[in-house]
Amino acid sequence: MSVLSSSVAAVTMEITAPKIEYGTLMPFILVFLVACLGVLVEALAPRTLRFGLQMLLTFGGIVVALLITVLNWLTGARGEVAVGAVTADVPTYFFWVVLLVFSGLSFLIFADRKLENGALAFTPQGAATPGSAAEQEAITARVEHTEVFPLAMFALSGMMLFPASNDLLTMFVALEILSLPLYLLCGLGRRRRLLSQESSLKYFLLGALSSAFFLYGVALVYGYAGSFQLSDIAVALNTSDQKDGLLLAGMALIGVGLLFKFGAVPFHSWTPDVYAGAPTGVTAFMAACTKIAAVGALLRVFYVAFGGMRWDWQPLLLIVTVATMFVGAVLGITQTDVKRMLAYSSIAHAGFILTAVTAASQLGTGKPAGSLSSISAVGFYLVAYGAATLGAFGIVTMVRDRGGEATLLSSWAGLGRRSPLTATVFSLFLLSFAGIPLTSGFIGKWSVFAAAWAARDYWLVVVAVVLSLVAAFFYLRVIIVMFFSEPELEATGAQPGTVVRPGWTTLTAVGVGVVATVALGVFPGPVLALAQQAGEFLR
Repeated sequence: MSVLSSSVAAVTMEITAPKIEYGTLMPFILVFLVACLGVLVEALAPRTLRFGLQMLLTFGGIVVALLITVLNWLTGARGEVAVGAVTADVPTYFFWVVLLVFSGLSFLIFADRKLENGALAFTPQGAATPGSAAEQEAITARVEHTEVFPLAMFALSGMMLFPASNDLLTMFVALEILSLPLYLLCGLGRRRRLLSQESSLKYFLLGALSSAFFLYGVALVYGYAGSFQLSDIAVALNTSDQKDGLLLAGMALIGVGLLFKFGAVPFHSWTPDVYAGAPTGVTAFMAACTKIAAVGALLRVFYVAFGGMRWDWQPLLLIVTVATMFVGAVLGITQTDVKRMLAYSSIAHAGFILTAVTAASQLGTGKPAGSLSSISAVGFYLVAYGAATLGAFGIVTMVRDRGGEATLLSSWAGLGRRSPLTATVFSLFLLSFAGIPLTSGFIGKWSVFAAAWAARDYWLVVVAVVLSLVAAFFYLRVIIVMFFSEPELEATGAQPGTVVRPGWTTLTAVGVGVVATVALGVFPGPVLALAQQAGEFLR
């Protein structure tokens, strides 16, 4: 009995409490805590107070989390935290700052629209009755979708954890945290409810399948390396000359799960339907922030864990890159719906981003001195693309007909004469997507193409430039329709789009997009310098 007691005591003494660096993790913890408090507000607060409380909680939490992230970045808090589950390095802080800023702008669109066609009365210029019948019903009943704020904050917490994860299990948990709220958000549209719910179901089914691929890949990689941590997987690769089938299959399956969230071909089929069916505010949030989180996670997994197998995954990723650019550029030309056109634009931009990811131009791979690393180039591109994307979807929420948002391209004909300022701003965002000089899109494409060129992927850069010119066609077509076309509504059954008077929140989101698009095109230096600091992962 005494022997047994001493054995139990010895085992008990060996158990130590894990060390959690709460200061470093505080931005993520705060966002998650705000999401939980938002659920309590929905359950306990009177309906008339919910919107104000949710706004206070959401934007207060984002501002405080942003300040703490910047403070941690400046004070040099670095290293593996939470028992090695999370890596706090400069790329992590860069992605967190961008995610917090862009999510805040997305939530401003939520706040103004109450998700989509919600309870705020927007009066079209010269019209007596504001908005659609669904809007009027919502205004009277006070049934705003205030639950979008805690759902979006849960998604944001997952997005923050996703690119910072240092082990594959934590990354899978982050993937589910960011995905499940988005499935719900996509189905909360008031107008075209069936289309919104259909998009939610499609996203859920395909997202669940991709998560299964990712988890199966994690299991196979663990079978090879004996660890979930990215650094341990890298060590196992470097100490073994044999490339096990478990490793190759696991790496491929993990790549499928990450590329699905990224919207890369051939895992892109959900993107057009979900972008078109989801409420526009949710679409803006997904288009900007989900892409940032997915790209950050993709970079960390393939550069840190699978960096030693670069010659194995680069050829396959090259094929995916070219296919993604081609499908996005070519199929975007055929679209007659503005939101579906922006969806294929998102696919094309995913391909442009992958040019730098595939190149893997880093210090450890022979990056030329003074050139942008792949991580730096991708970071700047995400900032430029995200700002223009949020602004563009903000404009989409403002163009309305009697049934709600006018997304048919024929409804935008002549918009330049009916509302020249709105058409001009939307044209600015389209020119940025096309990569026209003096816009942020031009510098963004230059940065990712320069990273690929530095890695001697010359043919890939040439293909990307050609397909970028092809993609510019459908951006310029929209501009021509707005300024130089007469409405031909009889043939399409569409109604002429009218620009509504937006609230200050939508104007703020669009205004920040305009300023960022112009400023990053003319003075890109400061943001490029920040991206340059985030050019290497902590290994």
